[in-house]
Amino acid sequence: MRRAFGTDTTAPQNRPAAGGESAAASITAAVAPQSEADPKAAPAPSRALEPHELFAMLRQVELGMSPAELPAREREQQVAAALAAIGDAASERRHFPRRPNLLPQLMHAINDESTARRQLVAIIARDPALVDNLLRMANSSFYRISPHPVESIERAVAILGSDGLRSVIATALLQPIFDAAAAADFPRFAPLVWEHALRSAQAAVIHAAVAERTEPFAGELLSLISGMAEIVLFRAARAQCAAVAHGTPSAAALIGALLQAHAGVLAERIAADWQLSESARGALGEQYGPGPASTPLGRSLRFGRLAGALAVLQASGAIDAATVRRCLPESQLPARHTEILVAKLLQPLQDPRTRTTPIKPR
Repeated sequence: MRRAFGTDTTAPQNRPAAGGESAAASITAAVAPQSEADPKAAPAPSRALEPHELFAMLRQVELGMSPAELPAREREQQVAAALAAIGDAASERRHFPRRPNLLPQLMHAINDESTARRQLVAIIARDPALVDNLLRMANSSFYRISPHPVESIERAVAILGSDGLRSVIATALLQPIFDAAAAADFPRFAPLVWEHALRSAQAAVIHAAVAERTEPFAGELLSLISGMAEIVLFRAARAQCAAVAHGTPSAAALIGALLQAHAGVLAERIAADWQLSESARGALGEQYGPGPASTPLGRSLRFGRLAGALAVLQASGAIDAATVRRCLPESQLPARHTEILVAKLLQPLQDPRTRTTPIKPR
């Protein structure tokens, strides 16, 4: 939990904010273009924004423009045409990575306290990409406690511990597809979806561990899969649907409608393809239904997604810190943990693999 509850005093990054969202005029005003993200200058709504309003704002910031207004019938027709152009699940599979064969073995080994370290090392050593990510993360200033570089898998495993290993596995599996989704017409989409996924995962980990007493890694992995589903759909649509191939307000509107209608379905499909548990797939499904989440994991995922959206919007200058506090959903988190989480949401995103701020040896 050191990673989840870490603190940092680095000044917030400046990012340009984007324009409004067609869901409501108040949303358009709240995210009016700014040359730089200035948290002090961010608009403060007179009321707590509803989750659907916050997610609409987030989508607009990701797309970098105000989507064109489309009549409901026309929007439905365009979404149906785009989904037909994308194709069925077999076509979509070309756009997301297969589940690595080592994933089940690694998850079992990490969660089984009786597994000897040498067994875990032997599994990791079979995947060069995983070894590279493991050593890079162990040598980051977030984990490194010695001036001497970490050069062995055994030492890296000892330094990172179970939580660090789970994070390495999750990010090593999913980050490449986010990196590959860069688009000149929507340049902010992939990096901000990745940031939202990471921030959602961080909040879901805290909520799952403290409020719901459920498996934190499941919250982390499923939060990242939710973001990956959006990237998969975005890439597939841009590759196979001419209507979304250019960065125009109408294309932004269609992408937004596609994501709203199909991202949840695709997230569950990816989870099923990766042979995740029924409870994990059910928790994903609870994120997109009209009612409240009914399972501990589902509640943690929903809390994480909304907290992550608030963090990205605040970092982008679309809302202020007071709005983050006002709109954070109620939970069973103790007040102390809530304050720690809010402080973390208001900081620049911290990625342990690239963090450069020195830490004191423990």
